[in-house]
Amino acid sequence: MNRYIWMVFVGACSFGILSTFVKLAYREGYTAAEIAVTQAFSGMMFLWLLVRLYGNRKQGTDQVRLSWQDRWPLLLTGTTIGLTTFVYYVSVQYIPASIAIVILMQFTWIGVLIDWVFYKQRPGLPELLTILFILGGTVLSGGLLKQGSGRLSVTGLAFAGLSALLYAIYVVANSRVGTLIQPLRKSVVIMAGSTLGIFLFNAPDLIASTHFGPGLLKWALFLSLFGTVIPPVLFAAGIPKIGASLSAIIMTAELPVAVICSHLVLKEEVGGRQWLGVIIMLVATAMLNLLKSRRTKEALH
Repeated sequence: MNRYIWMVFVGACSFGILSTFVKLAYREGYTAAEIAVTQAFSGMMFLWLLVRLYGNRKQGTDQVRLSWQDRWPLLLTGTTIGLTTFVYYVSVQYIPASIAIVILMQFTWIGVLIDWVFYKQRPGLPELLTILFILGGTVLSGGLLKQGSGRLSVTGLAFAGLSALLYAIYVVANSRVGTLIQPLRKSVVIMAGSTLGIFLFNAPDLIASTHFGPGLLKWALFLSLFGTVIPPVLFAAGIPKIGASLSAIIMTAELPVAVICSHLVLKEEVGGRQWLGVIIMLVATAMLNLLKSRRTKEALH
């Protein structure tokens, strides 16, 4: 259990650095659609190469050839994470990254709610208490208390809220589909769905774009490594083992990483309240992991 928890945690941390470097790419004139689609495509090709190199090694119930019945749920799951990336990148064009990440983190309780409503998995008291602490931490670490809500773009808030909903759907879907498929193969199909979803949603703009070149490729390769290669592989391996609810909670590690990265790279000011929020989130997540680990050990005995 601990190994899979760490997989999800590292994947979330990898996601956490993306918004900072997307901001840097914006400064060079690239759009959210251009960044998101080249990121997804580069990640898909890299994962496909890994499958070609190592995919012939059967692991457990791995299927060498996936049928259409195996592929289409994964493609749809990939569409949700692809659109999550694109919509989130759009949101940071309208509102501060610290606010966008706070709203994105609402996928925690949305994911738990989806699991409860559709799959009858009622969260326990520890999960509910942890979510309350994490929500309090997100408000502090995102600096939301310092922002005047009247000055925030409604469009940006709407895109950020949509990214949270799509992210929650992805987490739940990833825990339910393709559980018997080897994680690397599962990830490459998911990334194919991600690329397809972003492209179809932005086809006119992407076809007319003149920005595709070495400059954009530089960002695509970097963002694909930390956004579409490392996280999906780790999530595909870890989320089905620990469940969507616990995964959604652990993945809030993305927020403190985003705050720290923006402070170090973009030199954004991070006040005492924000650092307090980061600490609250990390402590709450660590306590939940310890409790879950203890319960697992007790069940085994």
